[in-house]
Amino acid sequence: MSPGPASATSAAIAAHRFGLGEARLAPLAADPAGWLLAQIGPADAQRGDALADSATALARHAEYAQQRRAARQVPAAATPDGRATEEGFVAHFRALVQADTRARLLTAATTTRPFAERLALFWANHFTVSQAKASVRGLVGPFEREAIRPHTGGRFETMLGAAVRHPAMLRYLDNDRSAGTDSRVAQRLKRRGGEAARVAGLNENLAREVLELHTLGVGGGYTQADVTAFAAVLTGWRPEGFDPAWHQPGPKTVLGRVYTEGPDALDAVLRDLARHPATARFVATKLARHVVADEPPAALVDRLVAAWQRSDGNLAAVATALVQAPEAWTDAAHKLKTPEEFVLASARVLQLGASAFERNADGAVGTLGQRVHAAPSPAGWPDRAAEWLGPDAVWKRVEWAHRVGERLAGRIDARAVAVASLGPWLSDGTRREIERAADGAQALALLLLAPEFQRR
Repeated sequence: MSPGPASATSAAIAAHRFGLGEARLAPLAADPAGWLLAQIGPADAQRGDALADSATALARHAEYAQQRRAARQVPAAATPDGRATEEGFVAHFRALVQADTRARLLTAATTTRPFAERLALFWANHFTVSQAKASVRGLVGPFEREAIRPHTGGRFETMLGAAVRHPAMLRYLDNDRSAGTDSRVAQRLKRRGGEAARVAGLNENLAREVLELHTLGVGGGYTQADVTAFAAVLTGWRPEGFDPAWHQPGPKTVLGRVYTEGPDALDAVLRDLARHPATARFVATKLARHVVADEPPAALVDRLVAAWQRSDGNLAAVATALVQAPEAWTDAAHKLKTPEEFVLASARVLQLGASAFERNADGAVGTLGQRVHAAPSPAGWPDRAAEWLGPDAVWKRVEWAHRVGERLAGRIDARAVAVASLGPWLSDGTRREIERAADGAQALALLLLAPEFQRR
């Protein structure tokens, strides 16, 4: 199907595949593709109160460290009974974390630019920073607001640089502890000996993940020597900025190109990575997989790669090519909503607004197996249906849908919502099941669990 002709089916695709779900398809039907194209650009400012920036979050970490140091000076007998250290750490950051979680979901659930929001969520997952690691707790929200959302309509190179240099990423992938082997810091620590000598080394985590997960991808043509050299380029980049005392002196060779020492080398390496053909194909494939199908059509990927190369990695141009690609508008819904997408689509279609996140900041996304801002690894959350279709995962969706149905019974007409929000995607079988439901709670649960709603 081409995105050109206006139709109810095109409206459903625009609303659910490209967007995050709409309560009514009718307003989109006149020009579904135009509705999407008008949304392309930087993501909106997140909705929420008391949203911290990275400096505030770093100050909270420093404050906690100071409290712990002070506590160690108190004699054991005088130390009051209290929560375990881990519980105290979680409590110290609870307000920041809950505000960030609620802001992310509330913004996505209420935005009038859901395609722009989907792209922001995609890029945040591509450049994953996870508070599953304690050193970045309270920093993930600021990372998304500072390094991702302003750049979703700009050039990939700009977003890449903002993400790599952000304090959250530097902490998450241990670059704050990476010292060039010949740096002033390393030499000083080695002279001390003992534990100090063991920590005075090069850490390759950030370099490896930038090459493997953020740019070239596995099989992108880099070697272990490139990882080590890139890690040397990254030395000195710390949450507070560039510190030459940690930087490895001398030139470095990455992917056959020589870069001089100093802070400017990082921009030069990232510029070359952003323009590498392997990066265009790797990232275009991920984007096509996220929006269209677990195994995206080769023709679609080729279109996105061509748009990337023509525009020098302009993400607005790539998003435009995605909307204009006929392969993205096939009738079949191939993608399964992740737990976060499922909750967001439910909130949008049922028009729950802020009430969806009043009881729990995450709207119970975590109970479905996807903790907000806490991906299990730097690879982010998986984007294939098989990863979310285990028996336990499916049963959790069933339980969640029934709880929502019971809570909203009598307030929402599931039959009317199904027709208005799914349009031609609503099958006769699902329509009959909803109509025959024993009560409003069951009808609503059946809508949320219907294949047409679970997939996009």
